[in-house]
Amino acid sequence: MAIILLFCFSCFAINPVYVSPKGNDSGDGSITRPFLTIEKAREDIRIKRSSGEKGPIYILLRGGDYHFSRTVSFGKWDKSLIIRPYRNEKVRFTGGVSIDPLLALPVNGSPKAGLFPENSRKHIFMVNLKNNGITDYGNLKQVGFGNLLDFAWMELIINGKPGHLSRWPNDSTVRIEKVLEKGSVLADGDNGKLGGKFIYAGNRPSCWKSAEDIWITGYFHYGWADDALKLAAIDTVAKTFSTAQPHRYGIVAGSPWNAWYAYNIPEEIDAPGEFYIDRKEGILYFYKNEEIKTLELSLFEKPLMELNQASGITIQGIAFECSRGIALEIKSSSDCLLKNCTIQNMGSYAAAISDNPEGPVGKNNGFQNCVIDQTGAGGIHLGGGDRKTLEAAGNFVEYCSISNYNRISKTYCPGVQIMGVGNRISHCEIFNAPHFAIQLTGNDHLIEYNNIHDVCMVTDDVGALYYGRNPSERGHLVQFNYFHNISDIHSSSAIYHDDGACGMKVFGNVFYKAGSKTVLIGGGSDNPYVNNIFIDCKRTIDIDDRLQSYDWAMPWIAPGNLFEQDLNEIRYNQPPYSLKYPELAKYWTDNPGLPKRNVVDRNVFVRIGVVCNNFKRVEYSENNLIVNEDPGFVSEKNQNFKLKSSSVVFRKVSGFQPIQFDKIGILKNGKPVNQSKINK
Repeated sequence: MAIILLFCFSCFAINPVYVSPKGNDSGDGSITRPFLTIEKAREDIRIKRSSGEKGPIYILLRGGDYHFSRTVSFGKWDKSLIIRPYRNEKVRFTGGVSIDPLLALPVNGSPKAGLFPENSRKHIFMVNLKNNGITDYGNLKQVGFGNLLDFAWMELIINGKPGHLSRWPNDSTVRIEKVLEKGSVLADGDNGKLGGKFIYAGNRPSCWKSAEDIWITGYFHYGWADDALKLAAIDTVAKTFSTAQPHRYGIVAGSPWNAWYAYNIPEEIDAPGEFYIDRKEGILYFYKNEEIKTLELSLFEKPLMELNQASGITIQGIAFECSRGIALEIKSSSDCLLKNCTIQNMGSYAAAISDNPEGPVGKNNGFQNCVIDQTGAGGIHLGGGDRKTLEAAGNFVEYCSISNYNRISKTYCPGVQIMGVGNRISHCEIFNAPHFAIQLTGNDHLIEYNNIHDVCMVTDDVGALYYGRNPSERGHLVQFNYFHNISDIHSSSAIYHDDGACGMKVFGNVFYKAGSKTVLIGGGSDNPYVNNIFIDCKRTIDIDDRLQSYDWAMPWIAPGNLFEQDLNEIRYNQPPYSLKYPELAKYWTDNPGLPKRNVVDRNVFVRIGVVCNNFKRVEYSENNLIVNEDPGFVSEKNQNFKLKSSSVVFRKVSGFQPIQFDKIGILKNGKPVNQSKINK
């Protein structure tokens, strides 16, 4: 009985405020006369607070869709709020507009049929957007590495799944045959606007009737720098593409990733999910292969919600969907939580936590038990904390599933980008992405109990967990994570300490088929690997001394150059840095070009190709175990890599601590949940 009463109190709190898609802002916020907008509920609660009402107040949302045409903001006046559905009604926040499927008319038999190849006409349907009052289609633009990351163009959502602009090839890429003009190279200081020109393979572009707004996307130089370039001209006789913009590093050919696909081509609507918008006539064309239950178009470009210097606000049980921008921004706030929510079909990132440049350090904000799926860029920006004082924020992402991101921007937009000081990623599953799972900057972060797999699927010179090129960013602990099935088609790692990265302790993790170079230490120091298990890895620990051997890296430690600037910016030889990281205070007198204190101790290596490429550059102890057979896993066949109590590891590796493999990832009722299998 007590449990029932407690539940009822949470649903029928004292003086809750009700909001409904069928409400009216002239109402009183009661369950019989609910408000229409969340803003009106917010203003009503502010009045109650000014009258002395204290304690948590509920905003209870009746079921239905809430369409956003402006950001709903909560500020420093707003505190101790719980925003959630009434009972368990389904509530959806959307930045899009719904289209009645009956408005979609077949192209076949219409005057527009001639625009499309005969074999695909019967599957192509059209909607006159302009006649239905929709005129903002967004503009296609240069996206990818080094380009401005803001919001996407209009996207079509069919039956809850995001479509994509009609493309060729549908599920592969075409190599760059020969480069005739590499174009302006911005990275070399050439700020010109000369596009590139290259020869393509095949004859498919001969079928395209207009090159007015056709784009190509791919990896035009490095395998970690995607780009999208508009075509200025197509010569179907010489088989050449000329691009309207330059690629930052200039277009080259020869590497396996130097390839492209073209998109925004009406003639290429020939597969489920493909669409094209005739921006002049205002007509949407899309491929239909199943019953259309819902059609939506993303419209809103700004965050759906913003918490700015707010405190104690919990948002739970809501689906955020169909927007060109992000779902939620939390800035300089404290004790705010997004819980049990779904964020999907967004055009940019899903959500972000950060501090305003001149605002207070927000603390203890987080995302918990959320599902993030299908975003145009990455998953979550997790920031907060003060790098000058090393004041920790304690912000977190926990028990979240993050997958199928990078739909539009494919690199340097990870599942979680963790920044600032003292933040945490724990018990998450991150999967299905071309590039990073986690990108790290800042200090003193904790990454633990995460299930990370099927990432780095396309790119080169990449790590599932990646950081680098700033020796002051240290103090991190990476423990009890499971890195597995990391693509090894190019140079890839589970953990990549790039370009002199320092100060990350890696303890108690399990690595299974985790990249071509499971661990890559690029010249940095103080990265101990202790008590880990490596299984079926090609090259386990790869280390180099690039800061003293590689021409392109050596200048960074030269006087007045990059590393000196980074260290001086945080006053590396003064408190708090000199006290918390005493080895950092001696950075310049401790031969910074030579990697050191990279300890390898109490690890287990099972069926490894190469344990270490250069034992002289690591502190490799004799207390490591190398075996070619199952050392005593609970069930290697089922990838349960928990060690039995009878395992040989506990006899042969002195001090080895059991890894709680069954506690890794998302847990429900104390047991791990594989979200990727649920999604299938």
